[in-house]
Amino acid sequence: MKKIGNQSYMLEKPVAILNTACIVGPKEKAGPLNSYFDKCLDDEFWGEETWEKAESKLVKETVNLAINKSGIATKDIDLCFAGDLINQCISSTFGLRDLNIPFFGVFGACSTFVESNLLGAMAIDGGFATNVLCSSSSHFCSAEKQFRFPLELGNQRAPASQWTVTGAGSSILSKNGNGPFITALTPGKIVDMGIKDANNMGAAMAGAALDTLVTHFNDTGRKPSYYDAIFTGDLGYIGKDILTDLAKKKGFNIASNYDDCGVLIFDKEKQDTHSGRFSVVVVLQVFFLDTFINKC
Repeated sequence: MKKIGNQSYMLEKPVAILNTACIVGPKEKAGPLNSYFDKCLDDEFWGEETWEKAESKLVKETVNLAINKSGIATKDIDLCFAGDLINQCISSTFGLRDLNIPFFGVFGACSTFVESNLLGAMAIDGGFATNVLCSSSSHFCSAEKQFRFPLELGNQRAPASQWTVTGAGSSILSKNGNGPFITALTPGKIVDMGIKDANNMGAAMAGAALDTLVTHFNDTGRKPSYYDAIFTGDLGYIGKDILTDLAKKKGFNIASNYDDCGVLIFDKEKQDTHSGRFSVVVVLQVFFLDTFINKC
């Protein structure tokens, strides 16, 4: 009864986002959004021996900060949905192991954080939980080693490549609260546009972002102008332009209120981040809020 159209869902009761937290690294600190982060690091290692341990610490500290800001006791959080970019979600696993909260590991690459919020909202709306913790993280150095080339090799970055964020984001969802609220959600599908360039992730992901947006508009009967702002998480400059053009060809003009977090978080000219950034901390899969949240 909650499903509308092909693949969208209206929640029976809006799920409140009680609070959020975000801790980022030094490159993000030097970017245009530095004033929005709860904490900015001066060292990618954050006193740890490895980048992976530093990422786990990012998860742990960000989650604890979100819980403290929410006013909800850890014992009252029913479920946790979290993930990262590393094999077996080890950053999340080690970062969350001391909390003693039932844990669902989520690996959605750049859509992980929103996927976690989507699943958390469904769990609350379905009556399976009252309070849910959602979290995601990435680390530039560990991600380069995982998906591209270890930094010590000194490989040249392609012009279309993006810069993975060093950071973690967490949110506390609840059945109770004053909002902002998650009211509707549209899970994305796998859309393969045949892009062969592994360095051009923006072009590779633009098709899935387009399909999710267009499906949401068609399922809900809403136009892009219904929303104050529409964001994708990590298409970067190249992917953003592709998505805007493809959406227009589909009859949806999103140019006036659409932006991409990969474009926003870095200054590509001053910081040499090429096409922007790639991260699991913000949005690729799309969900919609009653009120815009100015947290990454």
